[in-house]
Amino acid sequence: MVDLTTKFLGLTLRNPLIVGSSGLTDSVEKVKAAEQAGAGAVVLKSLFEEEIIAEMEESLHRMTSRQFIYPETFDYMDEEPEEDTVRKYLRLIREAKDAVHIPVIASINCVTSQKWTYFAREIQQAGADALELNLFILPTDFERTTSDNEKLYFEIVAEVLKEITIPVCLKISYYSSSLGQMIQKLSGTGIKGLTLFNRFYSPDFNLETYQVVSTNVLSNPGDLAISLRWIAVMAERVQCSLAASTGVHDGEALIKQILAGADAVQVVSTLYRHGIGFVGQMLEDLKRWMDHEGYTNLTEFRGKLSQARSSNPAAYERVQFMKSFRHYIHQ
Repeated sequence: MVDLTTKFLGLTLRNPLIVGSSGLTDSVEKVKAAEQAGAGAVVLKSLFEEEIIAEMEESLHRMTSRQFIYPETFDYMDEEPEEDTVRKYLRLIREAKDAVHIPVIASINCVTSQKWTYFAREIQQAGADALELNLFILPTDFERTTSDNEKLYFEIVAEVLKEITIPVCLKISYYSSSLGQMIQKLSGTGIKGLTLFNRFYSPDFNLETYQVVSTNVLSNPGDLAISLRWIAVMAERVQCSLAASTGVHDGEALIKQILAGADAVQVVSTLYRHGIGFVGQMLEDLKRWMDHEGYTNLTEFRGKLSQARSSNPAAYERVQFMKSFRHYIHQ
């Protein structure tokens, strides 16, 4: 029997496969289905920073529009008869925690450190095992410098860590002028984990309506290369856990990410295509491979092909590009 147990964010997971934030984790029933399929943990569907701020401002407006207001009244905002998005999210956390035994990780999709960070405390009080901050900071604002963009990450982390003691994980993109150094610096801020990488909205054009439409909503197996490279480059060079995300579509890709150095692996797109039960198939593929190779636990091969341990570390750098390209065109 092989042992798939892993440590991620200081939490013990029964295996490294995490169902990522998505419509697959937006209800208690779906979270239970993920556990039954074999997932090691779930990340609940993200609540957006804008939703938190909007609900907060609406609540304040309702309260301050009354004729008589006392300071103590603000302690009872949840007496409003209609449950808003924010309270629904907190209820989802509480009910999911009651329903399953695997870690339940909350998620906030954010772009600033303004106004909303107090809500992290409510997430902790609701019982979440950890909080994932899904950071969507695109370098498209021409008024902001590279330093301004990178500063946002550290501001958000600092404000959230003031509020909570549960583990915090950052899910980031590969948009950075010095990605390796950026990841290293973030890992030393007090967070417990980094997930590489999130997916942005991808625009396309409709040639008949002249509208901007979305495309490539789901990842494909070819997307694995970017996260695989950076997990391998950063393994053993950070002060926190590493999780891989994007392009993991089968058991083979799961194995590769662990070989690169991942402590855990998030999957979403392949589960949309094959159903939540595919979690079990991916884990069976991992077990079968480990048994064939003679491994009894993940530690025995985690990071074996990372850059830090590779016999050919240059394989992760551009110096290999022309060699690979020549080989391809001569086939």
